[in-house]
Amino acid sequence: MKQYCFAQDQITSSEKASIHPMDIGLIRGYGIFDFFRTSNYKPLFLGDYLDRFIRSAEKTYLTLNYSKTELEHIILDLIEKNDLSDGGIRMLLSGGVSENHFSPTDGSLFIFNEDLDFPSKEKYENGIKLLPVEHVRYIADIKTTNYAFPVWHSKIWKEQGAEDVLYHMNGYVSESSRSNIFLVKDGELATPDKDILHGITRKRVLELAGKVSIRPILYDEFLNADEAFITSTTKKVLPVTQIGVHKIGDGKVGEKTKDLIRKFAEMEQKSSQK
Repeated sequence: MKQYCFAQDQITSSEKASIHPMDIGLIRGYGIFDFFRTSNYKPLFLGDYLDRFIRSAEKTYLTLNYSKTELEHIILDLIEKNDLSDGGIRMLLSGGVSENHFSPTDGSLFIFNEDLDFPSKEKYENGIKLLPVEHVRYIADIKTTNYAFPVWHSKIWKEQGAEDVLYHMNGYVSESSRSNIFLVKDGELATPDKDILHGITRKRVLELAGKVSIRPILYDEFLNADEAFITSTTKKVLPVTQIGVHKIGDGKVGEKTKDLIRKFAEMEQKSSQK
């Protein structure tokens, strides 16, 4: 965590940031957040992330007392004060302190700058393993702070040599714990349409890929894919070559995936130079 953050309606020392112990963000796990990156001091795809954060606040009945323009100015000030050339930015809006200790009310806004930890080069070259698990995130289209299940389950998937999980329910896949998923079959791309967070990296990959089928995807269909990959802010486009004990395709990173990794890197570079 960097030296400065936004808390208590001002930019202050990160050490001074605090939250009320009865905030339902703590006692009920109710709040929203978003996370994005900087490259060469530029916050990548900032408008998209701020739009999603504002929508999440509206959908969760949380009061956000800052406009999109005001949030952008705060973020740019923090980048400058923390000298954040390449790093992460986390926005969090807590549920607030309510009279019944349950209902959402006026919460607290926090914005922190963070260091980043990307997957290793070998994972992009060889792909990763996902562990299948029956689960659907609650209110999946909102980026809530409720990550209790994957945080608890992460010990299990790590013990089995997996990078993350593949959520599926009633025969259909949805997403990973912090990523969207794609498959390639006979040269065609597809990604799930329901029970997902509409990721910003996912949105960019859809733009880069051109023709993508956005539809329900069967779990068995995913296992029989030629290629697969996940997308997220911190993973970018990360190949998946194994689901549980099943290899995806020939167990190697496919050409479609390699092409999208390259195109996304080029898009990022152009965005950081604007």
